[in-house]
Amino acid sequence: MSQSASTAPDALGHALLAYQRGHLSATLAVHSSVADEEVLPAAYFFRSLWEMPEMERTALEECRGRILDLGAGAGCHALELQQRGFAVKAVDISPGAVQVMQERGLREVACHDIFDVVLTQGEKFDTLLMLMNGIGLTGTLEGLERFLQHAKGLLAPGGQILATSSDISYLYEDEDGALVFDLNGPYYGEVEYTMQYATETGASFPWIFADPALLQDYAEAAGYEVEFLEEDDQQQYLVRLTLR
Repeated sequence: MSQSASTAPDALGHALLAYQRGHLSATLAVHSSVADEEVLPAAYFFRSLWEMPEMERTALEECRGRILDLGAGAGCHALELQQRGFAVKAVDISPGAVQVMQERGLREVACHDIFDVVLTQGEKFDTLLMLMNGIGLTGTLEGLERFLQHAKGLLAPGGQILATSSDISYLYEDEDGALVFDLNGPYYGEVEYTMQYATETGASFPWIFADPALLQDYAEAAGYEVEFLEEDDQQQYLVRLTLR
């Protein structure tokens, strides 16, 4: 790893490492372009199967074959799958998160951005797993389009993408329930985030919340079959994409 990479801020990774070292009250401050500051306990990334939302447990049930967990965080999903006997590789862009996953006993862990071409040069996967609003890892509409092509180089024949996202249009409702956003501006689901742990502030990064109709349009245009497996009352959904 280069000097610049090793000294880059890693607020998420350092919060996860602090929790792993016994600082159980470690929290991240999450700043976004669409909402007030939120406090995110590091403990959330270490949840057990029964602490996971039903949608995540459904996604784990739908996993098959060789699995690539993208944006794996502290590895809670990958560890559960490994315990079930699956061959799972977990990747995250945060060096601290990767270290935590290694310490927690995940057998295959690597530090990668989801677009890293290195990922497409090795073996193929039967399931790509993108949980915790995992579609957001693609960053923007352009990134989503790019990822749907990139994923074709990761998937084995008959492979699937299992991903969650949400429709955040409710953030733009006025008192009467009408939606108020600039139709000529960027897509309303494109958000900028910054994470802060203690005195360390990470670089800002783009994140996308794709409403179901938009996700379906983009995925079908890229040649995928789209199956919505679950939706909750917070307008979050779980989708399965398979190549036609």
